Amino acid sequence: PPSPPPVQTTRERQRKSRRREEMAGAIAYEEQRRRQVEENKRKLEELKLHHLSAAVREAATPKPSPTKSLKRKRVPREAGEDTPIRRSGRVASLPEQPKYRFEDVFHVLEKKIRRGRRTTTSTRSDLINRVYATDKAREYATTMAEELQAKLGSGYPSFVKPMTQSHVTGGFWLGLPLPFCRKHLPKRDERLTLKDEQGVESETLYLALKNGLSAGWRGFAIQHNLVDGDCLVFELINRTTFKVYIIRQSSYYER
Repeated sequence: PPSPPPVQTTRERQRKSRRREEMAGAIAYEEQRRRQVEENKRKLEELKLHHLSAAVREAATPKPSPTKSLKRKRVPREAGEDTPIRRSGRVASLPEQPKYRFEDVFHVLEKKIRRGRRTTTSTRSDLINRVYATDKAREYATTMAEELQAKLGSGYPSFVKPMTQSHVTGGFWLGLPLPFCRKHLPKRDERLTLKDEQGVESETLYLALKNGLSAGWRGFAIQHNLVDGDCLVFELINRTTFKVYIIRQSSYYER
């Protein structure tokens, strides 16, 4: 015989009843919403708001100017005509632009190419003749320079500067200690004199913003055969003059 249907509990009956009520409420809400939308459409049709909005949109759209663009007529020049070209007063008062010939331009380019070749040759020569100091030779020269600085006893401000490849080959740029520059050197670009131990003077350009020596330093370095590892003592004997003492890194091997 077939099994009897399951008996629904009170809780299940209450759950199903709530679901039916929720569905009925949702259907009633959707129906009310549909009626409200139709009512709003009817009111808009009566007020003719859509026609008004179209008219406002059309009035706000910019219209093109009825003025027609005038095209300037081009007057052809006859062959061989010597009549000068008409110019505005401002342009006519300016000097005539030079006309470059190919020979002149080629001459200038050839000079630049030759100058570049000389610079390249000089750089290659510097690379070939470079001296690379050992750590011990570099340390020895720096120690000797510091001992010399301590023995000066002149009361003038001084500092020790070990030489690297960028100081004595290639770029030839010598940066100076920032605290020393701020305390003792000029606040703007100025010519400084470097005086060696024999009294020979060399003029260099001090760049205040970069805190270093530029023009003239290359000549001093080449003249005194400075190499990587050498150490210099700079003593500021007056406002724009340094006395320079040179300690060679090669002195490490001459002890």
